[in-house]
Amino acid sequence: MSELLAGVTLKNREGADLDAGEYLKGKVVGLYFSAMWCPPCRAFTPKLKRFFEEIQKTHPEFEVVFVSRDREADSLVEYFTEHMGAWTYIPFGNEKIQELLKQYEVKTIPSMRIIKPNGDVVVQDARTEIVDKGADPENLWEEWLAFYE
Repeated sequence: MSELLAGVTLKNREGADLDAGEYLKGKVVGLYFSAMWCPPCRAFTPKLKRFFEEIQKTHPEFEVVFVSRDREADSLVEYFTEHMGAWTYIPFGNEKIQELLKQYEVKTIPSMRIIKPNGDVVVQDARTEIVDKGADPENLWEEWLAFYE
């Protein structure tokens, strides 16, 4: 992911700009495609947040990047700030959002992919895996890592 997003600026919870190539180096990255206007997204986001917080306790190398399908910058920031975890997002209007949607064939949201640094998909449907197996975060993490390496 660090290679795929090299040169892209991410934002964190504090609103700071982060160079994605540097920030994501050495991390296992989940791309989270979602939007505030999407009811299924709003139902899944708290589950992802809990899962993320549990994994972060023992695996700080896990990072989520929110790829918004919101129609306005204010909606993206509000949704991120009020509902999401301590991860990062690609700012509204960045052309990389459309590239990622196309590259990963995201037709519906919410959707989540676990990606290698070069952009290869490790887990195609991480959303369903978190919903179905997320009650045991450590076990699911180990399953993902088995495919990651």
